[in-house]
Amino acid sequence: MQNLNTYILAIESSCDDTSCAVLSNEYVLSNVTANQKIHEQYGGVVPELASRDHQKNIVPVVDAALKKANISLKDLNAVAITRGPGLMGSLLVGLSFAKSLSLALNIPLIEVNHMQGHILAHFIKEVNEQKTHNEPEQPSFPFLCLTVSGGHTQLVKVCDYLSFKVLGETIDDAVGEAFDKAAKILGLPYPGGPLIDKLAKEGDKTKFSFAQTKVPGYDYSFSGIKTSFLYFIQNNTQKNPNFVTENLADICASYQHHLIQVLLKNVKVVLKETGIKQLAIAGGVSANSSLRVQVKELEGELNIKTFIPKFEYCTDNAAMIGITAYYKFLKKDFSDLSITPMARMHL
Repeated sequence: MQNLNTYILAIESSCDDTSCAVLSNEYVLSNVTANQKIHEQYGGVVPELASRDHQKNIVPVVDAALKKANISLKDLNAVAITRGPGLMGSLLVGLSFAKSLSLALNIPLIEVNHMQGHILAHFIKEVNEQKTHNEPEQPSFPFLCLTVSGGHTQLVKVCDYLSFKVLGETIDDAVGEAFDKAAKILGLPYPGGPLIDKLAKEGDKTKFSFAQTKVPGYDYSFSGIKTSFLYFIQNNTQKNPNFVTENLADICASYQHHLIQVLLKNVKVVLKETGIKQLAIAGGVSANSSLRVQVKELEGELNIKTFIPKFEYCTDNAAMIGITAYYKFLKKDFSDLSITPMARMHL
């Protein structure tokens, strides 16, 4: 193993998960996350409540991460933080804490773009994998990354660890919103995306069809798909009040299949037109089992290599912030203590 002498403490608080990780170079020593359950009763994240819970969780989470990594504050070389994009109040809690830690310990502060973190999660290494000589293969540059989450849907050409080019993105809603909105219409509890994935496994993905979207270039649009799904449910429920109950698995399977086909259509076009031979997926929706299977199937269809992150690095986590910060640390790309959160932040 390389010398484990660069310790970075990373904090992620962009939405409703408070997460802290400790990395030694590329290796994760700990990755602790506190989930917020309070939003379930509201069917979505309530920003003010998220901020309050971050304030309650951040000290215990940081303490737990340090103890699990078996290091102390004095061992740290830098503190990393998500600057954006995300909920302003949630970002502010994490950034304020990170600034204080940086100032108190007299160590560099490193700001990280949340979406860059999702992409670079593919380069996270784990100590146990190194010990067993079982480290997973990582993508090489350039590669195409499909980043899919509740707030973002992007096709990104990754040229280097810190060099990105957005080739296409959603012009309105993200695919994660399309999953959660459909779940809400179906009466499923929040978060609905994982439940649709679970129910879809028992259904017929060809049973129902939904509206296609036409968007120029490599961009996406999901607002129309959400609207057509709403009308589809309303129209069929008028004819049969038990329509959803009687066809729930088939509805979930068909809708999920449609969304994935929309995502992969542009992916295939970009891969063919650019000649890129490597594809990675990232973000919360990359945990979707059907998407993971269909992405893997592209290897044979397009003669490419695909890279799928571990489940724990799909959803928001501090390890992905830490690995991004490590590459910025190597370039001495540090942040000023005067930086402020950015609810919107481009790659």
